[in-house]
Amino acid sequence: MRIDKFLTEMQFGTRSDVRKLIKTKQVVVDDEQVTSAKIQINPMESTIQVNGELVHYQQYYYYLLNKPAGVLTATKDKKQKTVMDLFNRVDYRDDLFPVGRLDKDTTGLLLITNDGQLGHRMLSPMRHVDKVYFAKVEGHVTDADVSKFKTGLLLKDGTQTKPATLSVESYQSDTNISEVLVTITEGKYHQIKRMFGAIGMRVIRLERKKMGTLELEQTLSLGRYRVLTDEEIESIQ
Repeated sequence: MRIDKFLTEMQFGTRSDVRKLIKTKQVVVDDEQVTSAKIQINPMESTIQVNGELVHYQQYYYYLLNKPAGVLTATKDKKQKTVMDLFNRVDYRDDLFPVGRLDKDTTGLLLITNDGQLGHRMLSPMRHVDKVYFAKVEGHVTDADVSKFKTGLLLKDGTQTKPATLSVESYQSDTNISEVLVTITEGKYHQIKRMFGAIGMRVIRLERKKMGTLELEQTLSLGRYRVLTDEEIESIQ
């Protein structure tokens, strides 16, 4: 890898910024001062220093974010706040993206990474990655509704969903609201809302709790994110 490409990937600025670092003799590779942006290095073996500080190579980045309501699951938007706007300047990278999407008013677990192959695998219908949601629903969810989810639902537009797991956590008769957990392996547009719509109910709150082996902990508040542990990264590969 060229030294200028390496330093750009490591967030030392644009190629132009990196060339200025080299021109002002701030870049050292294997104890040799770098004089050209074109020199080739081995990111895994070379010792690279910028202004006396050692630079450690990292190709892929993985974050678990607790998405708040009102924020778009997108990398950029000219008018509205996106999940990438929640990242601080140190952690933000242009190549980061959310794996899959959550609706604007849906909260919860969102995986952010720059690992394109992993993102593709996590979303592939062939992988059948479980996604678990907590929902508050207007209406009394019954055993009959659980059975309908279990066999798959025909949505109002004619779309057939795959079997899903629905379990009732509680029902408040005074407010006519059910609290449920739903597990799906797909990611169709507004899928859970449309599934409940197909049985005549309306979702008033939706939160993703799990995605595959990743789980949202209660200590991670809305709008905050954290780096995935090595064990978590290994579990989703």
